[in-house]
Amino acid sequence: MPALSPSCPELTLQQLSARRHWLTTAGYGVGLAALATLLRTSTQAAEKHVAVGGQPTHHPPRAKRVIFLCQSGGPSQLDLFDPKPGLRARHGEELPASIRQGQRLTTMTSQQGSWPIAASPFAFARHGKCGMEFSELLPHTAKLADDICLIRTAQTEAINHDPGLTLLQTGSQQPGRPSFGSWLSYGLGTDNENLPAFVVMISGGEPGDQPLYGRLWGSAFLPSQHQGVRLRGEGDLIPYLSSPPGVDVATRRRTLDTLAAMNRLAQTQHGDLETLARVQQYELSAGMQAAVPELADFSQEKPETLAAYGPDVQRPGSYARNCLLARRLVERGVRFVQLYHRDWDHHTKVEAGLKKQTAATDQPSAALVQDLKQRGLLDDTLVIWGGEFGRAAYSQGALDSPTYGRDHHPRCFSLWLAGGGTRPGYVHGRTDDFSYNVIDQPVRIHDLHATLLHLLGIDHLQLTHRSQGHDFRLTDVAGNVVRELLA
Repeated sequence: MPALSPSCPELTLQQLSARRHWLTTAGYGVGLAALATLLRTSTQAAEKHVAVGGQPTHHPPRAKRVIFLCQSGGPSQLDLFDPKPGLRARHGEELPASIRQGQRLTTMTSQQGSWPIAASPFAFARHGKCGMEFSELLPHTAKLADDICLIRTAQTEAINHDPGLTLLQTGSQQPGRPSFGSWLSYGLGTDNENLPAFVVMISGGEPGDQPLYGRLWGSAFLPSQHQGVRLRGEGDLIPYLSSPPGVDVATRRRTLDTLAAMNRLAQTQHGDLETLARVQQYELSAGMQAAVPELADFSQEKPETLAAYGPDVQRPGSYARNCLLARRLVERGVRFVQLYHRDWDHHTKVEAGLKKQTAATDQPSAALVQDLKQRGLLDDTLVIWGGEFGRAAYSQGALDSPTYGRDHHPRCFSLWLAGGGTRPGYVHGRTDDFSYNVIDQPVRIHDLHATLLHLLGIDHLQLTHRSQGHDFRLTDVAGNVVRELLA
């Protein structure tokens, strides 16, 4: 191997290529030796763990799969889950400074000069044996009171949508971290080789709404096969999945085998793990050619099942249809299904906006939980419903106007869990009389993630990935399992 020296100041292109190849392969050799040591250690430790989907877990899991019903925009906890009847007598009064405590406000209301209290116009009632309180806007969800674990004291650090949603989905306000679904795909694998481990669907939204970025379901520095696969609302669920005219199954199989052989050769020479990821993605696309059309075929669903999800279930791209697809996906072994429903950002016309959104989502959300329960899937399927933050107790805009709204509120908001080992019929935490501050039992985003991972058999401190010399995890450097939420 030639070396640079004063007597040989220049190298030929062939020599440089050989030198680069030697350094690359030598580096991979050292890396693979270290990896082998780590794998031996992991294998020895995994012998005492429970296997799920072929992957070891840190302790016996209660949940095997997740459906996350993300209500993008920030649903108002005051109008849906956290009743504050005392505010009606104070409607229009100034929110006390002792309650605001100088907390950060968005630029949309920080300059108002006045923050009049806006009591909820909607009635609340108790439901189920547990007596859980729900707004009149949620009659279908209310019927599941004894199956739901309601968290009233969720907290987030973010006050705006993009960092708030990024934190909720990736554990960091800054872009560049793997999404929750990617971590699960990486940690637990899949139970169906013909479908992705992580699937994403989007519904709702109006022109000008807060956008949703692909990085919210991206894998970042994890291998790319762990990123979410988005299903479309219109036309084919996945574009370009079908073979082009003139290409039969046998021809496609030969093509994939040839590509796989070439990619494996390249991986052997260069050691790039993304090359192996490409092989897996080609194979997955081949399997999906048969699996996806069957997934989208509702013809075998019972009429009463379709009716339970509501009139929109047959409309492509609707929240109701996506909820039914979510059940069909987890039924077929998909590990993580992420539904986003947009247009919860009610800075104006909060009453009309909430009526519209709950009319679209209440029945399908409840039907999904009930459907899973009837099929024996709810016990080991974790359902999550919630947005990136809540809404404030004061009015945005003139309170006497029908167009008044509510601004973002990160200090306390509500979300609910069902199934997967969560505690049914339980209300966690208490907020103050204005649903503005947490009185006791706060649940921060990293606490939520730690708890959800625990239910899936994962110690959040041990699910890590080294990137650029740093061991990353979903919960960053924080997070505690909230034991009260566990059944």
